[in-house]
Amino acid sequence: MFSKMRMKKSMNNYLDKIDLIKEKIKEADAIVIGAGAGLSTSAGFTYSGSRFEKYFSDFEQKYGFSDMYSGGFYPYETLEEHWGYWSRYIFVNRYMDAPKNLYSKIYDLVKEKEYFVLTTNVDHCFQKAGFSKERLFYTQGDYGLFQCSSPCHTETYDNKEAIEKMVRSQGFEIENGELIVTDSIKSSIPAELIPVCPKCGKPMSMNLRADATFVEDEGWHEASKRYTNFLNEHVNQKVLFLELGVGYNTPGIIKYPFWQMTKAFPQANYICLNKGEAYVPAEIVKKSICINEDIDRVIEDIMKEEKYE
Repeated sequence: MFSKMRMKKSMNNYLDKIDLIKEKIKEADAIVIGAGAGLSTSAGFTYSGSRFEKYFSDFEQKYGFSDMYSGGFYPYETLEEHWGYWSRYIFVNRYMDAPKNLYSKIYDLVKEKEYFVLTTNVDHCFQKAGFSKERLFYTQGDYGLFQCSSPCHTETYDNKEAIEKMVRSQGFEIENGELIVTDSIKSSIPAELIPVCPKCGKPMSMNLRADATFVEDEGWHEASKRYTNFLNEHVNQKVLFLELGVGYNTPGIIKYPFWQMTKAFPQANYICLNKGEAYVPAEIVKKSICINEDIDRVIEDIMKEEKYE
């Protein structure tokens, strides 16, 4: 009996929070979304298990790693093997759609509002779901871009065509944006497909903030300015900081600034959805709502009874 009572109380508390989130979304003048890796994980972009086994079983057998992250750090002996791995990684995590339509549901929640998205994710899911490119700031780069590995200059280059050639050269087929596994998969690409810098001839790399070589190109700086301007325009309005799946790997990019702005902006509120990692400091607890549940489930529950039009 005691256990059932606790479960009922917990469920009521959860539903109360869902109702309060609906209210905060409705009354917000502006919504600032901060998104981390946990959001894409909730959308089905997992890096181990069946997705890894389906697309990287040859690498698992050859090198012994059992998840995509480990494969990304493996010191391959040749660039042909390096790009054999990374071309697949980029295709399945950038050019294929997420298994769940979570990003589209979030877009439906905010599309009629003044919104802006700040994200450390590099998988392009927001733009594919319909979010305006002018309201997105990808702070850590984009799997869909190459840059010089040196770098000798600060331009970036769309890589879709090059990536598709690489995965096809390994024996894969592409149908309706999906990577199709065949019986003749190779773990490397031909040398002629290795991407090189058009200016200095050195190998290209992904436009990812992994070290000091990360290129902040013109588009990056323009997005940064738009984000700053958006915050300045709404500082005295009802701003809702909606944090989704942000952990503690790089808290200085989204989490800590969101806390600081929630405290500083007179009418701001803060919502944190992150399974197992939803937390708020005491200074802003009265302006905050935290839910330690799967983001996809929470968004689904928010949308169950009401549509935001």
